[in-house]
Amino acid sequence: MASSGTKEISYEELKALLAKSQNVTLVDVRSKDEVDKGRIPGSIHIPVDTVEAAFAKEPEDFRAVYGITKPALDAPELVFHCQMGRRGGVATSKIHELGFVNARNYAGGYKEWSEKEGK
Repeated sequence: MASSGTKEISYEELKALLAKSQNVTLVDVRSKDEVDKGRIPGSIHIPVDTVEAAFAKEPEDFRAVYGITKPALDAPELVFHCQMGRRGGVATSKIHELGFVNARNYAGGYKEWSEKEGK
């Protein structure tokens, strides 16, 4: 059931996913200072060192803190990202261990997104 290694998603795949689905949960695991400088539209901020605790919360508590419905363990559209991919990979690995089997890491991170989006 557990994946071998971190599943990744490319810029093109993420753009297509965001365009076709309203159900994407895009989690920005960077620091508050980094997020304040720019973010991918629609992302929610959960710092990498709090990801495990956040996704271990009961659904009502998750919604109260983050303002969105907690994704199901088999949610197909759960994506993590950071600035350049490392912290997003760490978060994705932690989430896989909690049973979120389809979680993916946007390895290009905000750096690639902002370059391609011309921000």
